[in-house]
Amino acid sequence: MVRLNKLTDYGVVLLVQLARQRDERMNASEIARLSGVPAPTVAKLLKQLTGSGLVVSSRGAVGGYALARPAAEITVASIIDALEGPITLAACVDGSVESCEVESLCPMRGNWNPVNQVIRRALEDVSLEEMAAPVIPVLPTTAGADRRPAH
Repeated sequence: MVRLNKLTDYGVVLLVQLARQRDERMNASEIARLSGVPAPTVAKLLKQLTGSGLVVSSRGAVGGYALARPAAEITVASIIDALEGPITLAACVDGSVESCEVESLCPMRGNWNPVNQVIRRALEDVSLEEMAAPVIPVLPTTAGADRRPAH
């Protein structure tokens, strides 16, 4: 199973919160309160996201944190890269920072690259703006009946 670590998941939550605020700056305690992520974790992630160039910060009475660029220009791939490093499925994938002790003997060497590229492209196709969009619940239907809301 390919799974994001908890800090990356929280990082996406924080970025979604900032995306929903549009051009308003928010302080770390406000982000923690609205997102439900613990304040120390928010501070740690905001520092990392600022260092990666996804978030900007400013000091002062009207200071706080905001997205460095529009949410439509920030991809899920760039968020994962910022918080976890390059997206790779195995140590032998091009761009991996890990090494594999049997790489020179492995029959799979290089064969994970096409899979990795497809996953990367899929994550590059999803923007933070899309992640921040409210989810519209789908009403359950019964067989033969159309229960869509009337216009």
